[in-house]
Amino acid sequence: MKAVLLDAASLGDDIDLAPLRERVEQLDVHAATAPEQRRERLEGAQVAIVNKVLLDGELLDSLPELKLICVLATGTNNIDMAAAERLGIPVRNVSAYGTASVAQHTLMLILALANRLPRYQRRVAAGDWGHSDFFCLLSPATLQLEGKRLVIVGQGELGRRVGELAGAFGMRVDYAARPGREAGDSRPPLAELAPRADVLSLHCPLTEATHHLVDAALLARLKPGALLINCARGGIIDEAAALAALREGRLGGLGVDSLPEEPPRRGHALLDALAEPLNLIVTPHNAWITPEARARVVELTAENLARPLD
Repeated sequence: MKAVLLDAASLGDDIDLAPLRERVEQLDVHAATAPEQRRERLEGAQVAIVNKVLLDGELLDSLPELKLICVLATGTNNIDMAAAERLGIPVRNVSAYGTASVAQHTLMLILALANRLPRYQRRVAAGDWGHSDFFCLLSPATLQLEGKRLVIVGQGELGRRVGELAGAFGMRVDYAARPGREAGDSRPPLAELAPRADVLSLHCPLTEATHHLVDAALLARLKPGALLINCARGGIIDEAAALAALREGRLGGLGVDSLPEEPPRRGHALLDALAEPLNLIVTPHNAWITPEARARVVELTAENLARPLD
């Protein structure tokens, strides 16, 4: 069985691909693949292994020998799933590979925003501390997490782990009903929980039901000064509306690890706003990148390769 890995560089050059090589007769590895290179590289392959390379219906139609697609991630939005199903090509993704890594990153964002770290770092760099009348700076006020309420969207392994870590800080944790599946779900809907939230953290997939889940209307329901964290996918929040709420002081802090377009070659309003004195953190979709998590992606993909085709 021949497999082709189209974007190995997305895993980093410090990760051993031996578990994949052990599962196939031939593994062709490409660091990156441009759209015009996809068909040529996949021709004759039975397995396509991708992280973010787009496999659209037209491409899949042109690859009659393709029998399996392995995605080096949880999200499959780069795969034309309808075309794959029509052609009888299973799509196998990986999940729960970066639970510890992403949960750690999420708590980092919560802690940094609660302590107004972006704004204090800016004040220290500007010399405000050196000109203070006494030993410390007292503005802006920080947020003590103990006793505060964390609302989480997504009660999978990752969401639960974030809740456990938040509990160690004495936070009260609520889980919202999964968007699009509220019927029969005993958990309260997000709109009901939003006014009680001191922190709102998103750990759900990007779907039609979750696109702009946090929009201007939902932001208006949040408690004034609440923190908003998105370590899921860009587009789950309406970034423009969130930035407006942050600038107007209605939102207490905003931390995101993803944007709707990645990499953001055309820029983004949140990136421009980093120059402003806001309680804003943007990280480059690196919540998942600990070596342990990236190695686990390879291990789980090897397990997907080992499973027989239906």
